[in-house]
Amino acid sequence: MSSEVTAGQDPNVADSRAPSHPWLILILLCLAQFMVILDIMVMQVALPEIGQSLNMDRAALTWVITSYTVTFGGLLILGGRLADAVGRRTTFLTGLAVFTIASLTAGLATGGPMLLTSRVAQGIGAAVLSPSALSILTTIFTGKERNRALGIWGAISAAGAAVGFVIGGALTSGPGWEWVFYINIPVGVLIFALVPALVPAQPREAGARTDILGGLIGTAATASLIYGLIRAGDTGWTSATALLPVGLAVLLGIGFVLVERRTSNPLMPLGLVRRPPLPGAVAMMVVATGVLLGMYFAASVYLQHAEGYSALRTGLVFLPVAVATAVGAHLAAGHLGMVGPRPIGAAAMALSAVGLALMAWIGVGGNTLTALLPGFVLAGIGLGAAFVTAITSGLSSVPAQHAGVASGILNTGHELGASLGIAVISTIAAAGFEGPAGKAAASSAALTSFEHAFLAAAIGAAVLALAAVVLLPKGRLAPSDGPVFIH
Repeated sequence: MSSEVTAGQDPNVADSRAPSHPWLILILLCLAQFMVILDIMVMQVALPEIGQSLNMDRAALTWVITSYTVTFGGLLILGGRLADAVGRRTTFLTGLAVFTIASLTAGLATGGPMLLTSRVAQGIGAAVLSPSALSILTTIFTGKERNRALGIWGAISAAGAAVGFVIGGALTSGPGWEWVFYINIPVGVLIFALVPALVPAQPREAGARTDILGGLIGTAATASLIYGLIRAGDTGWTSATALLPVGLAVLLGIGFVLVERRTSNPLMPLGLVRRPPLPGAVAMMVVATGVLLGMYFAASVYLQHAEGYSALRTGLVFLPVAVATAVGAHLAAGHLGMVGPRPIGAAAMALSAVGLALMAWIGVGGNTLTALLPGFVLAGIGLGAAFVTAITSGLSSVPAQHAGVASGILNTGHELGASLGIAVISTIAAAGFEGPAGKAAASSAALTSFEHAFLAAAIGAAVLALAAVVLLPKGRLAPSDGPVFIH
């Protein structure tokens, strides 16, 4: 592996070697991101088999998901900062290697401790891999091509949840739960072999120092908040197991800001965070992700518990939604440069609100294909467009030397939104988990709880559609270089 280039006095100066196959690079980066997203969702399907095989009780099984999510979300900003300081390609390959090796040890696990340790290692690798991959993308592509590339990236991120149910169900029902992890290995090896030859060495900061104290506090604050949100979904919003970590996260967040204001080389430059349009884009990412994952979660529980669907059959219902999400992302990417983020973001979330309202109004209790799926597809189109709008506008005015940390901030918004959305929806749809599964056994209270869950997601989408007028810039993205706006 060749070393990264130090960009001397100007960290915006890139390697003179332009990539000869940028779209092949994009495919490899998206494959890596797809693995990261997939490893959150496939666990939802594989957990029962894992518990039976490794003799793990329910409490231990929840940590199979939580250990990955908390580690991944908590370390994203630090991972993005490392990409800027050490070099994006080097950081990406390091994270990919850790993730791939941890996938192997997870598949080979003979007990709970080995599996949980591997999941933590996977989370560390993913937190290093994901922001560096996104920062490579934003520095390789410019103008309209960047919008198209981010459209594909956004579609992968948004649709990965839906596809995860299908892959998880197929692998768990077929060769076994171990292959949920083994499938990452050939993909990881392929990417690791090709990236050094395709991605040019990119600049790193000369003499950059790591903000160790800020990194520790920031990681602890984010991880504590994500853990608190997860516990709120499991035990309720007033439980001590939810309130204590959320309160700790607030205190750590205050400490993090104080540390960052005083250090000469902060982990997360506060000027970057305050600089529009990144704050608005992060807010949109949090809410859009919360709505998306909340929608998937409610639909999954509804189909499996109230309608008696298997996990694999549920995943097949999700496939048209995944395609719709990709279509929405493609349409948004193609029009951002002409129309601008504000109208597209507002229209995308308004469409999502309409789709979710239809799911609440006629979807629950009706025919899945003719009543539930049309609204589901509309919501998927809107949320796919919203993801691309958030990512593209958030990274549009970020200097190249901060692309990694900005990507980490956006990815952290994604994880916070996912945890928040599932926590809120699981609380609203709590009655849907009670009683025996199956359509004949579904009570009116259970069906009402699902209606309320979809309605809550619709309200969240509608509020974000209105807020987009303030959160997103009114200009259109400049087609020449991407990182400025034309007003």
